[in-house]
Amino acid sequence: AREVYRLVSDEVHAIVKEQYALLNEEILPQLATEGIRFLKRGDWNDAQREWIRGFFFREVMPVITPIGLDPSHPFPRVLNKSLNFAVELEGRDAFGRSSGAAIVQAPRVLPRVIRLPRELGDSEYAFVFLSSILHEFVHELFAGMKVLGCYQFRVTRNSNLFVDEEEITNLRAKIQGELPQRHFGDAVRLEVANSCSEAMTQFLLGQFNLSESDLYRVAGPVNLVRLMQVPDWVLRSDLKFQPFNPGTPKALQKCHSVFDSIRGGDILLHHPYQSFNSVIELLEQSANDPLVVAIKMTVYRTGTDSVLMQSLLRAAQNGKEVTVVVELMARFDEEANIGWATKLEEVGAHVVYGVVGYKTH
Repeated sequence: AREVYRLVSDEVHAIVKEQYALLNEEILPQLATEGIRFLKRGDWNDAQREWIRGFFFREVMPVITPIGLDPSHPFPRVLNKSLNFAVELEGRDAFGRSSGAAIVQAPRVLPRVIRLPRELGDSEYAFVFLSSILHEFVHELFAGMKVLGCYQFRVTRNSNLFVDEEEITNLRAKIQGELPQRHFGDAVRLEVANSCSEAMTQFLLGQFNLSESDLYRVAGPVNLVRLMQVPDWVLRSDLKFQPFNPGTPKALQKCHSVFDSIRGGDILLHHPYQSFNSVIELLEQSANDPLVVAIKMTVYRTGTDSVLMQSLLRAAQNGKEVTVVVELMARFDEEANIGWATKLEEVGAHVVYGVVGYKTH
């Protein structure tokens, strides 16, 4: 197992290195030629710096709390995959306390990418990273102290739920008890800015009980997924893939009743190439049709806002026999599934909890 883990680690390190090389050497330069720029601190002009400074004091500073590390303030519990900053300090704070380091946790409510007003930029779209703003103004959080360095980092934790469904009598209760601890599992990976000092890197590795093989030095934001929101802000259809619109089988286009269409012959739906709305429509019609007396389904993944589950709730409220097998071990959807299952039980539906061997959507 250790040898397999080493091979996986080597492969992932290579992938991450390639990922950031593509970002910095190809994607960002090509975006810049199209008038879409991500400004580094050294690129800010006076007007931009003043606007960003106001943004920091108005939007950022009120919601962050720096934690100085000393005997009375131990290293904080860092949430899984949350953005954090390790700050190296020198001197004494306003209370006369000496601390060589501090941790600043960035709340998830803060955007990781901020768009500057059009009139401030020399390009149509100008963005700055939250990490750049923190780096520039982090000294405002430590009055009287000198900031020697500020480095973003992120820790990935083991999010497996350790539940043996054969050894417990109430699987739902056991999973509910495990969920709150998911964000605080054992650390398995540490990502730090490539500018992070060696002393701070070793300090963080020690805090999370990790080795050098678990360390990833990255040349950019530690969470590139947060860049997914940028295309929605950029109104340039010529730079985007054409949206794909799933189709609807002809048999379902002709008739308002899904049941009438089915009576004319079997209908094969191929998702995602064909719309899932046909399935939703079937359930909605079933929930309201007085001739439907029972609905039986297996549910694997739902989400917190599920039209499908709303239809099942309405069917049960309308007096139909609703039986649902709910997969409780749907990775990262356990909480949503338990919530829907509870609501179904409250309206009289029969819910069977289990771990489905072959996943049925």
